[in-house]
Amino acid sequence: MVHFGNWIKTIAITTTVTAMMAAAGAADTLKFAHVYEVSHPLHKAAEMVAEQVAEKTEGRLQIEVFPASSLGKEVDLNEGLSLGTVDIIYTGAGFAGTLYGPASMTDFPFTLRNLKHWEAYFDSDIFDGVSQGYSDATGGNEIAAVSYYGSRHVTANKPILTPDDMADLKIRVPNAPAYVLFPQAIGANPTPMAFSEVYLALQQGVVDAQENPLTTIQAKKFHEVQTNINLTGHITNSIYTVVSSIRAAQLSEEDKAILYGALDETADWVTDEIVAAEGELADWFRAEGITVNEVDRAPFIKAVAPALTSGDLPFPGDLYESLQALKDAE
Repeated sequence: MVHFGNWIKTIAITTTVTAMMAAAGAADTLKFAHVYEVSHPLHKAAEMVAEQVAEKTEGRLQIEVFPASSLGKEVDLNEGLSLGTVDIIYTGAGFAGTLYGPASMTDFPFTLRNLKHWEAYFDSDIFDGVSQGYSDATGGNEIAAVSYYGSRHVTANKPILTPDDMADLKIRVPNAPAYVLFPQAIGANPTPMAFSEVYLALQQGVVDAQENPLTTIQAKKFHEVQTNINLTGHITNSIYTVVSSIRAAQLSEEDKAILYGALDETADWVTDEIVAAEGELADWFRAEGITVNEVDRAPFIKAVAPALTSGDLPFPGDLYESLQALKDAE
């Protein structure tokens, strides 16, 4: 005689165990997503993280890297952290600021003087407070590391030497307030657009210009569809490596320490790589036949200054003043 009650109970237990095993298996593989090309140092660093973590955890933890917007645009990736569809992302400070305003402060134009100022800020108690605020605002997502992304410059099919040269220029910018402010302040026409769409938009004349660091201009081949690189240096860019609170909570303390250590180490490697590349790329572009224009930044700084103290910004004035008072790193 078949005892259906026991049979059903056995099926229920088997199903539960199977589900738990599947969940445990899923927890062993983390999705690391970003919008950068495979040739960019950030992608290479993500692959380094995957290799280091697999080795140091003896295979307990695997990381699968999804480059070049393959899991979505940057806005999608930020949302995905809280939804649990991605586990680790690279995101610009400006995009992080859409979730917690002060996180975007250094992505606003001319808020940082130079790379030494950048170093001092991200090693400071000021940033520690901003990082904690970001975590609180995002349900516990953590900024595990910060990389220097480069100094942003304007490319166009003409020289950009003064703010007047940008009047009415239709310039692609990332879809975040930090990037819109610069062209607005000098009379250009900011056009937010996904990173993956920029090359074609430039090629087809949908936009006249774009702005990015030299390493990105090279990796995305924007120099193929723009004749002039204008060294405006209007933003000193940062990339946050952010880990989902959902996934971090599933890791053992040992594996979490291994993961965060690898993320921090490779973030420093990215910074070193980009600093070195910035020292060489202007001459590389010139050798490729691109006109690279030195720019007097002072008129641009003057044009933007009123907007930085208007009070209509996603970070408090006293935080901005603390940043400006910070001495450059030695």
